[in-house]
Amino acid sequence: MPASIAHPPRGPLSLLRLLASGARAGALRRLLDSHGDADAALAAGARDWASHGLDAGACHAIRHPDPAVMARGERWLDAPNRQLIGWRDPDYPPLLRRIPGPPAVLFVAGDPGLLWRPAVAVVGSRAATAGGRANATAFATALAGAGLCVASGLAAGIDAAAHAATLDAGGATVAVLGTGPDIAYPSRHRALLERIAGHGAVVSEHPPGTEPLRQFFPSRNRILAGLCLGTLVVEAAERSGALITARLAAEAGREVFALPGSIHNPMARGCHRLIRDGASLVESPQEVLAVIGPLAADLARALRGELGAPIHTTEPIPDPAILSDPDYNRLWQAMGHDPTGMDDLVERTGLTAAALSSMLLALELEGRVAAEHGRYCRIGV
Repeated sequence: MPASIAHPPRGPLSLLRLLASGARAGALRRLLDSHGDADAALAAGARDWASHGLDAGACHAIRHPDPAVMARGERWLDAPNRQLIGWRDPDYPPLLRRIPGPPAVLFVAGDPGLLWRPAVAVVGSRAATAGGRANATAFATALAGAGLCVASGLAAGIDAAAHAATLDAGGATVAVLGTGPDIAYPSRHRALLERIAGHGAVVSEHPPGTEPLRQFFPSRNRILAGLCLGTLVVEAAERSGALITARLAAEAGREVFALPGSIHNPMARGCHRLIRDGASLVESPQEVLAVIGPLAADLARALRGELGAPIHTTEPIPDPAILSDPDYNRLWQAMGHDPTGMDDLVERTGLTAAALSSMLLALELEGRVAAEHGRYCRIGV
């Protein structure tokens, strides 16, 4: 959302009101599918809401929303680089649409275009060993250096190491939370959360102010796995939550990788179990890239096809070809050799973040554009 908007339009607040009712995501998706947008869904009335699966409590909460929840949500939306993406929104991440039980709404702080980029989830134990943290740092640095987005859950241990390493490498990172988008959990990660929001993206399906509850984290793990082409488990005990993320990734048809460890290390037993169950054993980032690279190229071609952009499979796009397509031409003219953020590109081109993300990804893969800290610039003339 552009920072120049003093107050959010009715649409996001209608979406917030529906979500704050506590209705299940499936019922909200059906309601939005039926009516097309949140404003129309909100106007339909309680009888219609009930017909789409909302229970009496949710219907009452929509009619009588909690003023504190709405005020906090509106304040959050008023801040720069904040977006509320609904199920019917064209900016909704395409990979996330394909998982079982996708969220109806996403709160995004930072660059929403990162949710369209090829990503790998790097996850593992909160009580990580020094070796586990070093491996998370090394793999995240290499994956970011190869142009992939590195996603994780902001937890202590492996998650924090992966986020920090990606940011230090100038790469793109996404934090998926089991709290509201403004709540750091653990609280000592407040500075890391703000750093990610400033140079990456923070994602949550919960309204601002939502405190962590145990039941929120399996759903958080599903979103994390769903945004990514693959999940890498660096270190995990036998009952680690990272194994849930890996299982959900496999159920969604995504790649699962695991690092082996010593048979004497209890933090390696979860990874060994994943490998026995069919996860790919990897010992270097290059092994992950060998699998993810072709998938990323396929994703770029598919997104460009969906958005009606020209598809070039082997040769870089020459300048005349860029200029021949009006949207690419607008993007190319809007972007110079100085890094430019997504919000500025949206404002300059009039294109959606979704369309720009796909076009920028294609240009990155073809060596025409460089990305660093969520900003983009031309390479060459």
